[in-house]
Amino acid sequence: MKQLEAQYKKILADYIVNQTEKNLYIAQNFTRQLIQKNISPEDVISIHKNAVADIFPDRMDEAQPTYDFLIEVMVHYGMAHREHQSLLQRQAEYETEMKIATSIQKALLKTHIPQLSTVDIGMLSVPARKMNGDYVHFFHHRDDYLSVAVTDVVGKGVPAALCMSMVKYGLETLEYAYKEPSYVLEVINRVIEKGVDDSMFVSMFYGCLDTQRNIFSYASAGHEPALHYNAKQDQFVALEAKGLLLGVLPNTKYTYQEVVLEDNDIITMMTDGVTEFRGNDNLNSRKIITSLLRDNKHLSAQQLCQLLYQEIEKIHGFNLSDDFTVVILKK
Repeated sequence: MKQLEAQYKKILADYIVNQTEKNLYIAQNFTRQLIQKNISPEDVISIHKNAVADIFPDRMDEAQPTYDFLIEVMVHYGMAHREHQSLLQRQAEYETEMKIATSIQKALLKTHIPQLSTVDIGMLSVPARKMNGDYVHFFHHRDDYLSVAVTDVVGKGVPAALCMSMVKYGLETLEYAYKEPSYVLEVINRVIEKGVDDSMFVSMFYGCLDTQRNIFSYASAGHEPALHYNAKQDQFVALEAKGLLLGVLPNTKYTYQEVVLEDNDIITMMTDGVTEFRGNDNLNSRKIITSLLRDNKHLSAQQLCQLLYQEIEKIHGFNLSDDFTVVILKK
């Protein structure tokens, strides 16, 4: 410390005499030594005070209290500054980890939309935050069967993403039984109940389309009802199916319902991020959605998904408060 004080005194004395840019440059370079030796802000002021006292011994009586005051202030400032820097560093580390986690989630939970000649399929999933709490999974066998699971975790962030990964791999083990909505929900419910924290729950709508018999069977675990547009009657029907959220009770049973699909019929499955217009209680979300679908039923399934997102985003003021996921099947 004495060597640093001597150096600083020499630099300050030279500046007082010459007051040139070169003197300032030397002082600025000297700060690197202070940083390398981890000299605190209050110690820097103390070094400056001692240097001034040596250079101007007759002028320190009046200035002494101001330096003492500044040193005390800088002690607390230094503590606060170090804490702030530590928080910034942790935040930067968190942001890096979140970017990596988001990238991994996108890779793990990437949804591949099947191409069938008998059904036009559209799907759009947009997270409200960096990590998506919604997930869509498709099963299909040639052009004969198409099954889809639309899932929403009650929770956000990394825990929700980890839970969704468990749901995905649970579904992938059920390829042999993908045509049975009730059985699929019962198996996934046991997986989640055993492997997920008690505070985490999952809703799911599971539907299976038999394209040979034109029958759409479906079951729900506390999920938003799907919509069936009957083209012949030009009417919408909510596909209600009662069922407890996944992960609540281990031996929950689920029932399934069936509906006949005809040409040009549309099935719309979604999460509550599509139907809940937060801050707009006077708006009837289902009426808005059905009107958009009816007025634009000539569009492809993917175009309808995109249109719903664009119009609902406008209602929310381009700031969706929940993950937005919609799947549309056009017969």
